[in-house]
Amino acid sequence: MNITSGLKSPLIEANRILVIGCPGSGKSTLATRLSRALDLDYISMDRDFYWQPGWRKRPRDEIDRRIARAVAEQRWIMDGTGLSSFHLRLPRADAVIWLRLPRYACLYGATSRAFRYFGRNRPELPAGCPERLSLDALAYIWNFERDAAPLIEAALQDHGLASSTVIIRSRKAANRFAALSA
Repeated sequence: MNITSGLKSPLIEANRILVIGCPGSGKSTLATRLSRALDLDYISMDRDFYWQPGWRKRPRDEIDRRIARAVAEQRWIMDGTGLSSFHLRLPRADAVIWLRLPRYACLYGATSRAFRYFGRNRPELPAGCPERLSLDALAYIWNFERDAAPLIEAALQDHGLASSTVIIRSRKAANRFAALSA
């Protein structure tokens, strides 16, 4: 579903919402705003599952255990695409919001965030993980629509969420969506 009208309606009865999209698309910002507006616990994939201080990644089995425990809860909003854990998260989601912004918008978002938090932690990361931006991350963003989007589309289809997913294609639309959900 594309954002055009009735922005609040897909979320009125949602207790478990996934906010997905390319790095730099604004997932954490939107999820944080919606968590306050909808009174849902905010879960960050990066902070709560993947990273430990010093940018050390948790072992895969621990990540999966943490995700399984979190999605078993009754009310939450979770940001992060994490294709490798869709099989754990999508079956529990009542709603999915896909920030499907153009490549340049995501590159701008990631780059501006790197400057804004340079040498410091973002709120959605654990302590000891200062902001960084690598060429690999920029390449991932550049190729996201080609490489990741088809996998996301297939996963949403497989879990019966393709037709009910809210797709947001600009920051302006994301801001309108958050304001109307409040």
